[in-house]
Amino acid sequence: MSEAFDAIILGVGAAGLMCAAVAGQRGRRVALLDHAEAPGKKILISGGGRCNFTNLHTAPDRYLSANPHFAKSALSRYTPADFLELVESHGVAWHEKTLGQLFCDGSARQIVDLLLAECAKGAVDLRCGEEVREVAHADGLYRVTHGARTLAARALVIATGGPSIPKMGASGFAYDLARQFGLKVVEPRPALVPLTLGGEDVLFRELSGVSADVVARCNKAAFREAALFTHKGLSGPAILQVSSYWKRGDSVGIDFLPDRSEGWLIETKRAQPRARLKKVLGEALSERLAARLCDLVGIDGELGQLTDKALRAAEARLGDWRFMPNGSEGYAKAEVTAGGISTAELSSQTMQARKVPGLYAIGEAVDVTGWLGGYNFQWAWASAQAAGQAL
Repeated sequence: MSEAFDAIILGVGAAGLMCAAVAGQRGRRVALLDHAEAPGKKILISGGGRCNFTNLHTAPDRYLSANPHFAKSALSRYTPADFLELVESHGVAWHEKTLGQLFCDGSARQIVDLLLAECAKGAVDLRCGEEVREVAHADGLYRVTHGARTLAARALVIATGGPSIPKMGASGFAYDLARQFGLKVVEPRPALVPLTLGGEDVLFRELSGVSADVVARCNKAAFREAALFTHKGLSGPAILQVSSYWKRGDSVGIDFLPDRSEGWLIETKRAQPRARLKKVLGEALSERLAARLCDLVGIDGELGQLTDKALRAAEARLGDWRFMPNGSEGYAKAEVTAGGISTAELSSQTMQARKVPGLYAIGEAVDVTGWLGGYNFQWAWASAQAAGQAL
Protein backbone atom coordinates (compact mmCIF):
# COMPACT_ATOMS: atom_id res chain seq x y z
CA MET A 1 0.00 0.00 0.00
CA SER A 2 1.21 3.47 -0.80
CA GLU A 3 0.99 6.47 1.52
CA ALA A 4 -1.30 9.20 0.17
CA PHE A 5 -0.35 12.88 -0.19
CA ASP A 6 -1.62 15.88 -2.11
CA ALA A 7 1.87 16.62 -3.46
CA ILE A 8 5.29 14.99 -3.51
CA ILE A 9 8.26 17.35 -3.85
CA LEU A 10 11.63 15.93 -4.86
CA GLY A 11 14.62 17.94 -3.64
CA VAL A 12 15.37 19.59 -0.29
CA GLY A 13 17.25 22.60 -1.62
CA ALA A 14 16.07 26.20 -1.67
CA ALA A 15 13.23 25.71 -4.19
CA GLY A 16 11.95 22.42 -2.74
CA LEU A 17 11.86 23.69 0.85
CA MET A 18 10.12 26.91 -0.15
CA CYS A 19 7.53 25.15 -2.31
CA ALA A 20 6.77 22.62 0.43
CA ALA A 21 6.33 25.38 3.00
CA VAL A 22 3.95 27.37 0.78
CA ALA A 23 1.84 24.35 -0.20
CA GLY A 24 1.81 22.93 3.33
CA GLN A 25 0.61 26.20 4.81
CA ARG A 26 -2.21 26.20 2.24
CA GLY A 27 -3.45 22.97 3.80
CA ARG A 28 -1.92 20.55 1.32
CA ARG A 29 -0.49 17.29 2.63
CA VAL A 30 3.08 17.45 1.34
CA ALA A 31 5.90 14.90 1.30
CA LEU A 32 9.38 16.38 0.74
CA LEU A 33 11.97 13.77 -0.29
CA ASP A 34 15.71 13.65 -1.01
CA HIS A 35 18.65 11.28 -1.04
CA ALA A 36 20.74 13.82 0.90
CA GLU A 37 21.24 13.17 4.59
CA ALA A 38 20.18 16.71 5.52
CA PRO A 39 18.28 19.56 3.85
CA GLY A 40 19.80 22.70 2.32
CA LYS A 41 23.39 21.54 1.79
CA LYS A 42 24.07 23.96 -1.05
CA ILE A 43 22.43 26.79 0.89
CA LEU A 44 24.89 26.19 3.73
CA ILE A 45 27.99 26.69 1.55
CA SER A 46 26.59 29.65 -0.40
CA GLY A 47 27.92 33.15 0.01
CA GLY A 48 30.99 31.98 1.89
CA GLY A 49 28.72 30.38 4.49
CA ARG A 50 26.55 33.48 4.92
CA CYS A 51 24.07 32.83 2.07
CA ASN A 52 23.61 35.60 -0.47
CA PHE A 53 19.87 34.97 -0.26
CA THR A 54 18.59 37.55 -2.77
CA ASN A 55 19.49 40.62 -4.80
CA LEU A 56 17.70 43.97 -4.59
CA HIS A 57 18.25 44.55 -8.32
CA THR A 58 16.44 41.40 -9.45
CA ALA A 59 14.96 41.85 -12.92
CA PRO A 60 14.15 39.42 -15.74
CA ASP A 61 17.02 40.72 -17.92
CA ARG A 62 19.48 39.34 -15.36
CA TYR A 63 18.52 35.78 -16.20
CA LEU A 64 19.55 33.55 -19.11
CA SER A 65 16.95 31.32 -20.73
CA ALA A 66 15.94 30.14 -24.19
CA ASN A 67 12.80 32.19 -23.44
CA PRO A 68 13.92 35.45 -21.80
CA HIS A 69 10.30 36.33 -20.92
CA PHE A 70 9.50 33.17 -18.98
CA ALA A 71 10.78 34.32 -15.59
CA LYS A 72 8.85 37.61 -15.62
CA SER A 73 5.62 36.26 -14.14
CA ALA A 74 7.05 34.47 -11.12
CA LEU A 75 9.64 37.17 -10.37
CA SER A 76 7.00 39.90 -10.44
CA ARG A 77 4.73 38.01 -8.04
CA TYR A 78 7.39 37.18 -5.45
CA THR A 79 10.04 39.86 -5.10
CA PRO A 80 13.23 40.34 -3.05
CA ALA A 81 11.14 42.51 -0.69
CA ASP A 82 8.80 39.57 -0.12
CA PHE A 83 11.63 37.23 0.85
CA LEU A 84 13.26 39.93 2.96
CA GLU A 85 10.01 40.28 4.88
CA LEU A 86 10.13 36.54 5.60
CA VAL A 87 13.78 36.81 6.69
CA GLU A 88 12.99 39.64 9.08
CA SER A 89 9.94 37.86 10.47
CA HIS A 90 12.33 35.15 11.68
CA GLY A 91 14.64 37.70 13.29
CA VAL A 92 17.51 37.01 10.88
CA ALA A 93 19.89 39.96 10.77
CA TRP A 94 21.20 40.82 7.31
CA HIS A 95 23.36 43.30 5.44
CA GLU A 96 23.82 44.53 1.88
CA LYS A 97 27.21 44.07 0.28
CA THR A 98 28.00 45.42 -3.16
CA LEU A 99 25.63 45.49 -6.13
CA GLY A 100 22.43 44.79 -4.17
CA GLN A 101 23.60 41.49 -2.70
CA LEU A 102 21.96 40.61 0.64
CA PHE A 103 23.68 38.28 3.12
CA CYS A 104 22.97 36.95 6.60
CA ASP A 105 24.98 38.71 9.32
CA GLY A 106 25.37 35.33 10.97
CA SER A 107 25.27 32.06 9.09
CA ALA A 108 23.58 30.45 6.10
CA ARG A 109 22.22 27.96 8.65
CA GLN A 110 19.70 30.69 9.56
CA ILE A 111 18.13 30.48 6.10
CA VAL A 112 17.89 26.67 6.28
CA ASP A 113 16.36 26.90 9.78
CA LEU A 114 13.91 29.54 8.52
CA LEU A 115 12.75 27.29 5.69
CA LEU A 116 12.46 24.26 7.98
CA ALA A 117 10.39 26.31 10.43
CA GLU A 118 8.09 27.37 7.59
CA CYS A 119 7.77 23.72 6.51
CA ALA A 120 6.91 22.74 10.09
CA LYS A 121 4.11 25.35 10.10
CA GLY A 122 2.67 23.51 7.10
CA ALA A 123 3.15 20.06 8.68
CA VAL A 124 5.40 19.02 5.77
CA ASP A 125 6.52 15.37 5.93
CA LEU A 126 10.28 15.71 5.39
CA ARG A 127 12.20 12.52 4.54
CA CYS A 128 15.94 12.59 3.82
CA GLY A 129 18.67 10.03 3.41
CA GLU A 130 17.13 7.54 0.97
CA GLU A 131 17.28 7.25 -2.80
CA VAL A 132 14.28 7.77 -5.05
CA ARG A 133 14.23 4.36 -6.70
CA GLU A 134 11.28 4.76 -9.04
CA VAL A 135 8.79 7.36 -10.22
CA ALA A 136 5.67 6.25 -12.07
CA HIS A 137 2.42 7.86 -13.22
CA ALA A 138 -0.87 6.04 -13.71
CA ASP A 139 -4.56 6.62 -12.98
CA GLY A 140 -3.92 10.29 -12.28
CA LEU A 141 -1.43 9.52 -9.51
CA TYR A 142 2.34 9.85 -9.24
CA ARG A 143 3.90 7.01 -7.30
CA VAL A 144 7.37 7.51 -5.89
CA THR A 145 9.37 4.70 -4.32
CA HIS A 146 11.65 6.33 -1.76
CA GLY A 147 13.80 3.82 0.07
CA ALA A 148 11.49 0.96 1.05
CA ARG A 149 8.26 3.01 0.91
CA THR A 150 5.97 4.06 -1.90
CA LEU A 151 4.17 7.40 -1.76
CA ALA A 152 1.35 8.54 -4.04
CA ALA A 153 0.01 11.99 -4.94
CA ARG A 154 -1.81 13.81 -7.71
CA ALA A 155 1.05 16.33 -7.98
CA LEU A 156 4.80 15.86 -8.33
CA VAL A 157 7.32 18.71 -8.15
CA ILE A 158 10.83 18.36 -9.60
CA ALA A 159 13.11 20.54 -7.45
CA THR A 160 16.35 18.53 -7.57
CA GLY A 161 18.46 21.24 -9.22
CA GLY A 162 21.21 20.64 -11.76
CA PRO A 163 24.54 18.80 -11.74
CA SER A 164 26.68 21.71 -10.48
CA ILE A 165 28.84 20.87 -7.42
CA PRO A 166 28.46 17.07 -7.62
CA LYS A 167 30.39 16.61 -4.34
CA MET A 168 27.24 18.02 -2.67
CA GLY A 169 25.21 15.20 -4.20
CA ALA A 170 24.06 17.17 -7.26
CA SER A 171 23.16 15.22 -10.40
CA GLY A 172 21.17 15.36 -13.62
CA PHE A 173 18.28 13.45 -12.03
CA ALA A 174 15.83 16.27 -12.84
CA TYR A 175 16.56 15.95 -16.55
CA ASP A 176 16.16 12.16 -16.53
CA LEU A 177 12.80 12.56 -14.84
CA ALA A 178 11.71 15.29 -17.26
CA ARG A 179 12.59 13.12 -20.25
CA GLN A 180 10.75 10.18 -18.69
CA PHE A 181 7.58 12.27 -18.92
CA GLY A 182 8.34 13.56 -22.42
CA LEU A 183 9.59 17.04 -21.50
CA LYS A 184 12.34 18.61 -23.60
CA VAL A 185 15.61 19.59 -21.93
CA VAL A 186 17.80 22.49 -23.07
CA GLU A 187 21.39 21.20 -23.16
CA PRO A 188 22.79 21.81 -19.67
CA ARG A 189 26.24 23.34 -19.15
CA PRO A 190 28.28 24.71 -16.25
CA ALA A 191 27.62 28.39 -15.45
CA LEU A 192 29.16 30.89 -13.04
CA VAL A 193 32.33 28.86 -13.45
CA PRO A 194 36.08 29.64 -13.72
CA LEU A 195 37.50 29.50 -17.25
CA THR A 196 40.70 27.69 -18.21
CA LEU A 197 43.44 29.02 -20.46
CA GLY A 198 45.81 27.28 -22.88
CA GLY A 199 48.06 28.23 -25.78
CA GLU A 200 49.80 31.59 -25.48
CA ASP A 201 47.43 32.58 -22.65
CA VAL A 202 49.18 30.02 -20.41
CA LEU A 203 51.71 32.80 -19.72
CA PHE A 204 49.10 34.41 -17.47
CA ARG A 205 48.94 31.36 -15.19
CA GLU A 206 52.18 32.58 -13.62
CA LEU A 207 50.10 35.41 -12.13
CA SER A 208 48.08 32.95 -10.01
CA GLY A 209 46.58 34.84 -7.06
CA VAL A 210 46.74 38.27 -8.72
CA SER A 211 43.42 40.11 -9.11
CA ALA A 212 42.30 43.36 -10.72
CA ASP A 213 39.14 45.45 -11.00
CA VAL A 214 38.19 45.07 -14.67
CA VAL A 215 35.37 45.06 -17.16
CA ALA A 216 35.01 41.56 -18.61
CA ARG A 217 33.09 41.05 -21.86
CA CYS A 218 31.79 38.04 -23.72
CA ASN A 219 29.46 38.37 -26.69
CA LYS A 220 26.98 41.10 -25.64
CA ALA A 221 27.50 40.71 -21.88
CA ALA A 222 29.78 42.98 -19.86
CA PHE A 223 30.46 43.05 -16.10
CA ARG A 224 32.63 45.28 -13.98
CA GLU A 225 33.98 43.40 -10.99
CA ALA A 226 37.19 41.68 -9.93
CA ALA A 227 38.98 39.18 -12.16
CA LEU A 228 41.41 36.71 -10.61
CA PHE A 229 44.22 34.82 -12.31
CA THR A 230 44.48 31.18 -11.18
CA HIS A 231 46.87 28.32 -11.85
CA LYS A 232 44.33 27.05 -14.39
CA GLY A 233 43.14 30.30 -15.95
CA LEU A 234 40.66 33.02 -15.00
CA SER A 235 38.21 33.35 -12.13
CA GLY A 236 36.76 36.06 -9.88
CA PRO A 237 33.25 37.58 -10.01
CA ALA A 238 33.68 39.30 -13.41
CA ILE A 239 34.80 36.05 -15.03
CA LEU A 240 32.13 33.92 -13.34
CA GLN A 241 29.52 36.34 -14.68
CA VAL A 242 30.68 36.24 -18.32
CA SER A 243 31.20 32.47 -18.15
CA SER A 244 27.43 32.01 -18.29
CA TYR A 245 27.47 33.68 -21.70
CA TRP A 246 30.63 31.92 -22.94
CA LYS A 247 30.63 28.96 -25.30
CA ARG A 248 33.62 27.09 -26.68
CA GLY A 249 35.24 29.12 -29.43
CA ASP A 250 34.24 32.49 -27.91
CA SER A 251 36.85 34.95 -26.72
CA VAL A 252 36.66 36.94 -23.49
CA GLY A 253 37.70 40.59 -23.57
CA ILE A 254 39.19 42.29 -20.50
CA ASP A 255 39.48 46.05 -20.00
CA PHE A 256 42.28 46.25 -17.45
CA LEU A 257 41.87 50.03 -17.01
CA PRO A 258 38.12 50.72 -17.09
CA ASP A 259 38.44 54.14 -15.43
CA ARG A 260 40.75 55.56 -18.10
CA SER A 261 39.20 57.60 -20.89
CA GLU A 262 40.17 57.34 -24.54
CA GLY A 263 43.58 58.85 -25.25
CA TRP A 264 44.79 58.56 -21.67
CA LEU A 265 48.14 57.06 -22.62
CA ILE A 266 48.97 59.91 -24.99
CA GLU A 267 47.92 62.43 -22.32
CA THR A 268 50.24 60.65 -19.88
CA LYS A 269 53.06 60.90 -22.42
CA ARG A 270 52.55 64.69 -22.62
CA ALA A 271 52.46 65.05 -18.83
CA GLN A 272 55.18 62.51 -17.95
CA PRO A 273 57.38 62.00 -21.03
CA ARG A 274 60.09 60.25 -19.01
CA ALA A 275 57.70 57.73 -17.39
CA ARG A 276 57.77 54.10 -18.52
CA LEU A 277 54.63 52.13 -19.32
CA LYS A 278 55.44 49.56 -16.64
CA LYS A 279 55.52 52.30 -13.99
CA VAL A 280 52.31 53.92 -15.26
CA LEU A 281 50.44 50.60 -15.27
CA GLY A 282 51.89 49.75 -11.87
CA GLU A 283 50.02 52.73 -10.42
CA ALA A 284 46.69 51.11 -11.34
CA LEU A 285 47.53 47.38 -11.35
CA SER A 286 49.71 45.03 -9.33
CA GLU A 287 53.39 45.16 -10.27
CA ARG A 288 53.35 41.55 -11.47
CA LEU A 289 50.37 42.11 -13.75
CA ALA A 290 51.75 45.43 -15.03
CA ALA A 291 55.06 43.77 -15.86
CA ARG A 292 53.40 40.86 -17.69
CA LEU A 293 51.17 43.17 -19.75
CA CYS A 294 54.13 45.37 -20.68
CA ASP A 295 56.12 42.35 -21.81
CA LEU A 296 53.28 41.15 -24.02
CA VAL A 297 52.46 44.60 -25.43
CA GLY A 298 56.13 44.81 -26.37
CA ILE A 299 56.62 48.43 -25.35
CA ASP A 300 59.67 49.50 -23.42
CA GLY A 301 61.44 52.78 -22.90
CA GLU A 302 60.16 56.21 -21.89
CA LEU A 303 56.72 57.25 -23.17
CA GLY A 304 58.19 60.38 -24.71
CA GLN A 305 60.30 58.20 -27.01
CA LEU A 306 57.26 56.30 -28.33
CA THR A 307 54.97 57.29 -31.20
CA ASP A 308 51.34 58.20 -30.61
CA LYS A 309 50.40 55.38 -32.95
CA ALA A 310 52.22 52.82 -30.78
CA LEU A 311 50.59 54.21 -27.64
CA ARG A 312 47.11 54.11 -29.20
CA ALA A 313 47.68 50.48 -30.15
CA ALA A 314 48.84 49.65 -26.61
CA GLU A 315 45.87 51.48 -25.10
CA ALA A 316 43.44 49.61 -27.37
CA ARG A 317 44.91 46.27 -26.40
CA LEU A 318 44.89 47.04 -22.67
CA GLY A 319 41.26 48.16 -22.98
CA ASP A 320 40.15 44.98 -24.76
CA TRP A 321 42.68 42.24 -24.06
CA ARG A 322 41.44 39.09 -25.76
CA PHE A 323 41.70 35.73 -24.03
CA MET A 324 40.63 32.52 -25.75
CA PRO A 325 39.55 30.10 -22.98
CA ASN A 326 39.95 26.45 -23.92
CA GLY A 327 37.25 25.33 -21.48
CA SER A 328 35.92 25.76 -17.97
CA GLU A 329 36.52 24.03 -14.66
CA GLY A 330 33.23 22.20 -15.21
CA TYR A 331 30.39 21.24 -12.90
CA ALA A 332 32.81 20.59 -10.02
CA LYS A 333 33.44 24.33 -9.70
CA ALA A 334 30.26 25.72 -11.31
CA GLU A 335 27.97 27.57 -8.92
CA VAL A 336 24.92 26.78 -11.05
CA THR A 337 23.85 24.97 -14.22
CA ALA A 338 22.66 26.82 -17.32
CA GLY A 339 20.03 25.09 -19.45
CA GLY A 340 17.68 22.48 -18.02
CA ILE A 341 14.01 21.61 -18.37
CA SER A 342 12.68 23.67 -21.27
CA THR A 343 10.45 26.58 -20.30
CA ALA A 344 8.42 25.85 -23.45
CA GLU A 345 7.10 22.82 -21.58
CA LEU A 346 5.93 24.79 -18.52
CA SER A 347 3.35 27.37 -17.53
CA SER A 348 5.07 30.57 -16.41
CA GLN A 349 2.15 31.17 -14.04
CA THR A 350 2.20 27.85 -12.17
CA MET A 351 5.40 26.03 -13.31
CA GLN A 352 3.19 23.05 -14.24
CA ALA A 353 4.01 21.00 -17.33
CA ARG A 354 1.60 21.93 -20.10
CA LYS A 355 1.13 18.37 -21.39
CA VAL A 356 1.54 16.42 -18.15
CA PRO A 357 -1.09 17.40 -15.56
CA GLY A 358 0.18 17.50 -12.00
CA LEU A 359 3.89 17.62 -12.93
CA TYR A 360 5.81 20.75 -11.93
CA ALA A 361 9.44 21.87 -12.22
CA ILE A 362 11.07 24.72 -10.25
CA GLY A 363 14.40 26.30 -9.35
CA GLU A 364 17.70 25.39 -10.98
CA ALA A 365 16.18 22.33 -12.69
CA VAL A 366 14.48 24.74 -15.11
CA ASP A 367 16.18 26.59 -17.99
CA VAL A 368 16.41 29.87 -16.06
CA THR A 369 19.87 30.91 -14.81
CA GLY A 370 20.58 34.10 -12.90
CA TRP A 371 23.63 36.28 -12.57
CA LEU A 372 26.03 35.87 -9.66
CA GLY A 373 24.94 37.61 -6.48
CA GLY A 374 21.69 36.17 -5.11
CA TYR A 375 19.71 36.07 -8.35
CA ASN A 376 19.46 32.28 -8.45
CA PHE A 377 18.13 32.14 -4.91
CA GLN A 378 15.47 34.69 -5.85
CA TRP A 379 14.46 32.51 -8.81
CA ALA A 380 14.24 29.53 -6.44
CA TRP A 381 11.95 31.44 -4.05
CA ALA A 382 9.80 32.91 -6.84
CA SER A 383 9.34 29.73 -8.89
CA ALA A 384 8.67 27.75 -5.71
CA GLN A 385 6.06 30.27 -4.61
CA ALA A 386 4.34 30.06 -8.02
CA ALA A 387 4.15 26.26 -7.85
CA GLY A 388 3.29 26.16 -4.14
CA GLN A 389 0.32 28.47 -4.71
CA ALA A 390 -0.88 26.26 -7.58
CA LEU A 391 -0.62 22.86 -5.87
